[in-house]
Amino acid sequence: MTRYIFRRLLQGIPLLLIISIILFALMMNMGDPVATMGGRRPPRAADYERLRRQLGLDKPIYTQYLYWLIGNDWARIDLDGDGVAETPGTRRGVLRGDFGTSIVNRGQPVLEIISERLPNTLLLMVAAEVCIILGALLVGVYSALRQYSILDHFLTTLLFIGYSMPIFFIALLSMYLFAVLFKRWGLPYLPTVGMFDPQIGKTPGQVALHMVLPVLSISLISFAAYSRYIRSTMLEVLSQDYIRTAKSKGLSRQTVVFIHALKNASLPIVTIIGLDLPLLLGGAVVTERIFAWPGMGRLFLDHVGRGDLPVVMGILMMIAVAVIVFQIITDVVYAWLDPRIRYEA
Repeated sequence: MTRYIFRRLLQGIPLLLIISIILFALMMNMGDPVATMGGRRPPRAADYERLRRQLGLDKPIYTQYLYWLIGNDWARIDLDGDGVAETPGTRRGVLRGDFGTSIVNRGQPVLEIISERLPNTLLLMVAAEVCIILGALLVGVYSALRQYSILDHFLTTLLFIGYSMPIFFIALLSMYLFAVLFKRWGLPYLPTVGMFDPQIGKTPGQVALHMVLPVLSISLISFAAYSRYIRSTMLEVLSQDYIRTAKSKGLSRQTVVFIHALKNASLPIVTIIGLDLPLLLGGAVVTERIFAWPGMGRLFLDHVGRGDLPVVMGILMMIAVAVIVFQIITDVVYAWLDPRIRYEA
């Protein structure tokens, strides 16, 4: 297994290189970051050209990519054309852990910006993923065991309604119901924006209270999809011969369902979870925007609109690395759940 993991990590290096080239080319054609640095007022022509030289935007795209990848501290760059190499603005490159500095945030390091927002996103998204998995397992297994019952039909109807609603509608509806109407009716209502009340401070209770509506909005759609998928896989496994054999041996219902059936039915579910988990790092763009949650999704939306290539590339490459790592973890979990799966001779 160790050799397999090492081989997969080596295979991920050229894949990340290809991904970075594609993302860099796309980002360079999305807009001019210098045009947005002055806010509503565009910079003067002289300042515009000076900023482009300082940022290296006047060079060919392949040169800019090499500077982003391996740095430009090895190059003697003349920014103002006076024949003297300038040292400010040089960087070591992504391969040496330097993702550059933000164009929008006045030279703040990219890794520092991401590290400020990433814990907020992980707090929100991990809580939502735990609610999704636990709730979907309970509902999916119960629906499979009570197939075509009245409660099964009722849950199926509710889940299809939830799955068909867009995320922004769920978020706005939850805000109207649990904040506006509850306050109007004199009931305890939930906060709708931010991570905590500035007058109280960032206490665990405040953060948990502000997480309720965003977690509910994120969880509902995925919960509906997960539970239906678990129901279908459980129904397929429960009809297998070895399940009937386990029942005929007199094993308890809990042992048959949760030891024999659920463990084998969880392999396809692990695939879905393994694909979803890396995306947690990117946050929920729509949900974080609506609830003003200071996370990665909101950070990505703010900086991609202003053409801040270093920050956007840092976020996208972080997600790309997470996808490769979590796919390897998913393969390891496969082998743990099913002893028949072997990756080495």
